[in-house]
Amino acid sequence: MKQNLFDAVGGLATLERVHKIFYDKIYAHPWLKHFFEGHNQATIELRQTQFMGLKFGGNVVYPGKDLELAHRRMYITPEIFLVRQQLLRDSLEEASVSEENIRRWLKIDVAFSKPIIKESMEDFECIDLKYERPLVVPKPASD
Repeated sequence: MKQNLFDAVGGLATLERVHKIFYDKIYAHPWLKHFFEGHNQATIELRQTQFMGLKFGGNVVYPGKDLELAHRRMYITPEIFLVRQQLLRDSLEEASVSEENIRRWLKIDVAFSKPIIKESMEDFECIDLKYERPLVVPKPASD
């Protein structure tokens, strides 16, 4: 029987290490950092660690919001998600996660993209945000 990913990568300590590296990259990224303005990085890292720890088969409690609810006000395009995926892959490599476990991690991660990605501005504008402020971050101009 295949070991669950939580145990295969080394448990909570590895998830915490990966998410610290990952969010350091996100918070420094010229495009993606704007999705996190006003949010404490350590809190975001903790919630991501709890969420993925649970999804990877760990005995972890995730007290955060439903994935779709947490991201519905954000206009996250397929391109933004791909940039995020590359930063995650880079972070996993930097944390010395094996290639097999990187593939497993990314496969699980991408499985959660459907409720997050908006294929078009028209799709996004159809969402009833009630009192939430839409968050649309234009791609920065290349240097």
